Amino acid sequence: MKKFLTLLAALAFAAAACAQAPKPLKVLLVTGGGFHDYEAQKKTLVEGLNARLNIDLTVAHEGTTREHRHSLYEKADWAAGYDVVIHNECFGMVADKDFVERVAAPHKAGVPAVILHASVHSFRNAPTDEWRQVIGQRSMSHEGRRDLKIQVLDTAHPVMKAAPTEWVSAVDELYKIEKTWPNVVPLAKSYGQETKTDHVVVWTNTYGKGRSFVTTLGHFDATMKTPEFLDLVARGLLWATGKLGADGKALPGYAKTAK
Repeated sequence: MKKFLTLLAALAFAAAACAQAPKPLKVLLVTGGGFHDYEAQKKTLVEGLNARLNIDLTVAHEGTTREHRHSLYEKADWAAGYDVVIHNECFGMVADKDFVERVAAPHKAGVPAVILHASVHSFRNAPTDEWRQVIGQRSMSHEGRRDLKIQVLDTAHPVMKAAPTEWVSAVDELYKIEKTWPNVVPLAKSYGQETKTDHVVVWTNTYGKGRSFVTTLGHFDATMKTPEFLDLVARGLLWATGKLGADGKALPGYAKTAK
C-alpha cells in the first residue's frame, strides 16, 4: 500500500508539473532569396534556436533570387497560428504594393517579428512604407564586407543584459541606416568606415500592435553560427513574444541549455 501511495503521489506531481509547463512557442521561419546561403543558415537557425528555446519551429523556404515572390505571402492569413515569425530572406526586388503590405499586415496587427540581415533590404523599392515601419528603419545599401566591431548602446535593456559590451562580427556587412521611425530603441552600433558615422545594427521596434526585434548582422553562415549571434536572436525572439524577463533571462519554461 505504501509503495502504491508513493507511486500515486509521484504521478500526481508529474501531472501537475506537465500542466504548469508552458507550451512551446510556435515559430515560423520564412527564408529564401538571393545572395545568401539560406540552406546553411536555415540549418544553423533551426539547430541553434531549438537548442536554446522551448519552441516548435516551422520552416517556409523557397526562392533563390531577389525577384522571387514567396508563395506563403500570397495569403492574407499567412501568419495565422504562429506566436512569432522570423524573417531571414532576400527579396529586395519585389516591389508590388499589395504584396508587401500583405507581408506587413500580420505584424502591424500584433504578430511579433524577428527580422534578420537582408530582410531589412527586402521590398526596399516598394512604393509603401508598411514593411519599413515594421522594421523601424530604412536602409537601401551597405558598406563593403569587413570585420565589424559591435558596441552595445543600452546595457540595461533585457535583450542586451547577457551580451558582451563589445564583440566582432567577422566579415559582415554594415547596413547604412537612412531613416529611423520614432518607436525604435537602438541596442548596438558599429562605425562605418565608408560613411564615417555610426550605424545601428541591433534594435527593437513597435508598430501598431506588433513588436519587432531586428539586427542587420548575419551575412554569412559563419556569423550566424557564433554564440553571440544565436544568443542575441534567441533573446530578441523572447523579447518580441513577451517571454524575456527584465533580468535578461527567459521566463520559466521557455529556455533550454545551449549545446
